[in-house]
Amino acid sequence: MNVLVINAGSSSLKYQLFDTATNEVRAKGNCERIGIDGRIVHKIPGKEDYVKEIPMPNHSVATRILVETLTDPELGCLKSMSEIEAVGHRIVHGGPYFSESVLLTQEVYDTLDKKCRDLAPLHTGAHLQGIRGCLDVMPDTPQILVFDTAFHQTMPPEAFMYGIPYKMYKDYAIRRYGAHGTSHRYVAGEMIKLMGGKAEGTKIVTCHLGNGSSISAVKDGKVLDTSMGFTPLAGVIMGTRCGDMDPAVVPFIMKKTGMTPDEMSDFMNKKCGFQGISEVSSDCRDLEAAIAAGNEQAKLAMDILGYQIKRFIGAYAAAMGGLDAIVFTAGIGENTASIRERALTGLDFLGVDFDRAVNDKTFGRSGVTKLSTDKSRVQIYMIPTNEELMIAQDAERIAKSVK
Repeated sequence: MNVLVINAGSSSLKYQLFDTATNEVRAKGNCERIGIDGRIVHKIPGKEDYVKEIPMPNHSVATRILVETLTDPELGCLKSMSEIEAVGHRIVHGGPYFSESVLLTQEVYDTLDKKCRDLAPLHTGAHLQGIRGCLDVMPDTPQILVFDTAFHQTMPPEAFMYGIPYKMYKDYAIRRYGAHGTSHRYVAGEMIKLMGGKAEGTKIVTCHLGNGSSISAVKDGKVLDTSMGFTPLAGVIMGTRCGDMDPAVVPFIMKKTGMTPDEMSDFMNKKCGFQGISEVSSDCRDLEAAIAAGNEQAKLAMDILGYQIKRFIGAYAAAMGGLDAIVFTAGIGENTASIRERALTGLDFLGVDFDRAVNDKTFGRSGVTKLSTDKSRVQIYMIPTNEELMIAQDAERIAKSVK
């Protein structure tokens, strides 16, 4: 089945076209600067990249342009739009309303529009624009929504509730939701395959580490706990996000600096983390270069992240009553050996033993790589994530069920 995977941002429309029979990516690209001027970057294996400046006043026009490009005799790989049999949409936040991927209906659209906007205001509006764009161009093609928060909906109340009045939870849906769920689901599933294919009885910590990072405890194939919270600001420090801290720090800083609530939110999301601590960069690669040059603040930023990952691994091992595997994925998890080493060093009491030489030469392009030694009681792997494939597979499954 040809499945078009869409990831809509406020001014962008990233896409990948999958052949789910082979899991092959037939084409991928991005419609950029939507509503500003517009540009498409289109890539097909074996062909030269196609880049064109073209007006894109809205997501509907962008969708029409990408479909025309996919079906162009010279640029594309499809004969007609009818060959697109399903569209899978990445949705950041489904609130407490969606615990699995769903076929788009008017009721689903209304729930996303009316109940989930406040939970991810910067993302949900863009997702809705992407959905409307696809409906305008492909009204009869099944549209499937795949939620980043869905995989985390198996958390028990003691893991997702905050210590605030219960009425606040009922009235405003304030609770832990987590993020990166599609990535955690993918790598946990791949790890379970490596362990024999049976989810029951498995205890896995999945570490999705990138510009945004989250860690999850996956027991019996289901999420028991996760580090991100009501928003993606919680958990470990990130490129520019502060991660967990005493809530009293927020009003303290606001009083000292005179920041408004919106300014404080912007500060915690965009000026903290690696950027704020190192005062060098939000990028691991820049920090490693700075460390090599003797920058102590850059080293501190990396040390903090390594320590926090280790702390979550230990806490989640306790919560699950043991630990069978640790998985690293995403930009930092796949490509920054020094962070993996910081996180794993000192976990020998859990039975963790990793091969430093293998770790040092392991990157995302290495493919699935075992980092643990044969004597390690805990299996340790780097598994490149593939959220788009998960979305395509969900879209195929649901589209076939409604035919």
